[in-house]
Amino acid sequence: MEISQMKEKLMATLNPHRYEHTLGVSYTAVCLAMKYDVDLKKAEIAGLLHDSAKCIPDSEKIQLCEENSIEITEIEREQPQLLHAKLGAFIAKRDYDITNEEILSSIVKHTTGSENMTMLEKIIYVADYIEPGRDKAKHLKEIRKMAFTDIDAAIFMIMRDTIEYLKISGSKIDKLTLVAYDYYKK
Repeated sequence: MEISQMKEKLMATLNPHRYEHTLGVSYTAVCLAMKYDVDLKKAEIAGLLHDSAKCIPDSEKIQLCEENSIEITEIEREQPQLLHAKLGAFIAKRDYDITNEEILSSIVKHTTGSENMTMLEKIIYVADYIEPGRDKAKHLKEIRKMAFTDIDAAIFMIMRDTIEYLKISGSKIDKLTLVAYDYYKK
């Protein structure tokens, strides 16, 4: 499927705000891919499709995961919005004919992160946080600069700020995020 077809399909399935965010993530991913010598098309596609399941209602996310044997953790059952990453990879494969495992993995990991991410996974994780439409995150200006000089340090800063935000808001923190945080802390 061509990029233009992906964009058309996304425009029909995402709300306008989410679609604009998706374009911003794709654009930022391509910029980071240039910096870190990663395949630009893979970065563009992963950026476009990372939130392909975001606008699906939570109850439907759970149902789709159950119907398609996608594992649901306890925290994902309590906070189904987290399922959009796993489900997004499934949708990328099913609806957009994406078979590249690196792209699919970067979609899965863009929310929680993981230890020892590939460069494309790092790029999508960071691009989701720093894309031009974002303006409320703590330390955003510093993280944007860091993303282009030391992507691992940027990941650590994002995880630190995310965990702090989740603690303050009283939300549970996914174990994958905590493991990734400890990994990038080093």
